[in-house]
Amino acid sequence: MRFNRFLLQLFADNAFDGGAYCDFSSSAAKALAGKDIRLAVYNADGSKLIAIGGQKGLTINRSADSIEITSKDTAGGWKSKIAGMKEWSIDNDGLYVPGDEAHSILSESFENSEPVCIKVIDGKRKRGMFGGLAVITDYPLEAPYDDDCMSMDTWNGEAELAAASGERLLIVECTSEGKARKAGIATVTIQE
Repeated sequence: MRFNRFLLQLFADNAFDGGAYCDFSSSAAKALAGKDIRLAVYNADGSKLIAIGGQKGLTINRSADSIEITSKDTAGGWKSKIAGMKEWSIDNDGLYVPGDEAHSILSESFENSEPVCIKVIDGKRKRGMFGGLAVITDYPLEAPYDDDCMSMDTWNGEAELAAASGERLLIVECTSEGKARKAGIATVTIQE
């Protein structure tokens, strides 16, 4: 028996049945897949953005120095700390692709100890997430006899890692002991 498309509407109370089956406001529906996030590098004059070929893994590290502010009158006998200077780095790994334009730029940058301008992009949503000036501090090539030839690189940022306007970031407020106190999502807004 074939349902008439108008009869099917009798089974739908409202849009998506009020979220009973498909809750598009949930965080899972808005989550990013790692496969969509790519690291790219600008060429020497900044006229071309080139995704690094063969990417498998990408880790964006952000950290801050810990400055101890404990004194004799610190309550409870626990050390107190505040955040100091911040830094960022990126670890990237993947297949080594001979002749890849981005790998050529990386190799030249490493050999000449010159910084490069990088950008982390969300390929699915077609927009930038982070970007900044970085130096490559580690650029090994791994070639095991029983696996693919891998390229791994570590980039250390030279200044602030900038976020693009409209991006959503997870913010976690921590206690002086480093335990999460509360968390929330913030949207980046660039003020002119």
